[in-house]
Amino acid sequence: MPVLLEKLSKEEAQTFGLVLLSSGIDHQAAKGAGGWVIRVNDDDAAPAAELIRVYLHENRSFHPLRKRAVVEYPRTFSGLWGALVIISVHVAVVSGRDAGSFAEAYGSSARHILSGEWYRCATSLLLHADVVHLLGNSVGIAVFGTAVCSVMGWGVGWLMLLASGMLGNLANAWFYQTGHLSIGASTTVFGAVGVLSAYQFIHKIKVRGERYQAFLPIAAGMALLAFLGAARHSDIMGHLFGFMSGLALGMIYCFFVKQSLRWSYQIGALLLAAAVLGGAWLFPIISGA
Repeated sequence: MPVLLEKLSKEEAQTFGLVLLSSGIDHQAAKGAGGWVIRVNDDDAAPAAELIRVYLHENRSFHPLRKRAVVEYPRTFSGLWGALVIISVHVAVVSGRDAGSFAEAYGSSARHILSGEWYRCATSLLLHADVVHLLGNSVGIAVFGTAVCSVMGWGVGWLMLLASGMLGNLANAWFYQTGHLSIGASTTVFGAVGVLSAYQFIHKIKVRGERYQAFLPIAAGMALLAFLGAARHSDIMGHLFGFMSGLALGMIYCFFVKQSLRWSYQIGALLLAAAVLGGAWLFPIISGA
């Protein structure tokens, strides 16, 4: 039996199979190495091809083949591990004798960051003022961090989260210049929201018939920012810069990455993120800052 269609997803194979069955054309659908394959009898090859062509033309505003392939990774709950990390750091800090000095030594101080203490952009992400502050960001990391790692992988996802948080803190320092000190993982949380908004934007704008919906994810992200990130005593500008950093990084990622990244890339990205974060905590100790 000749191949009519190949390299299909399961959803595409089911859709085209129903189209063929609706016209009484027998076919076989099987999963191959490159995706699902649909075969038809020799006598049905020409009418089946014409039927599919007509179907695609009549449904050109929306049909399976017009959807951009979605990069898929195994299900992950790494956001929960991230939440556990920031909880563990908080417990370790408050258990010490001089817990109050950590914010001054490792917090995101605009003046110190602009003076060259770059490590504060990273270390401040793991410090929290109190239990309420900690729990709010832990939930955010667990939910949005897991979502980012689900679409970008557990290694690249965490590198993107760390980078968005650090860039958000750096932009925030540049904005305030001096007289501003902040701590907390909320910059990373809203960075994750930005990454996810960019991911959905890029995937929708490439699909004919959905382009008018492409800006909805960004609008939803901004609404979430306004709803959760503008509470009293919160660092509104830090949240905004985190969101914008995540949005930019997410678009860059989607522009360059077209398929699932191998495990070697995921491991490398995770090790790089861990090295940057660990180096940030060790740098002031080693350098005597």
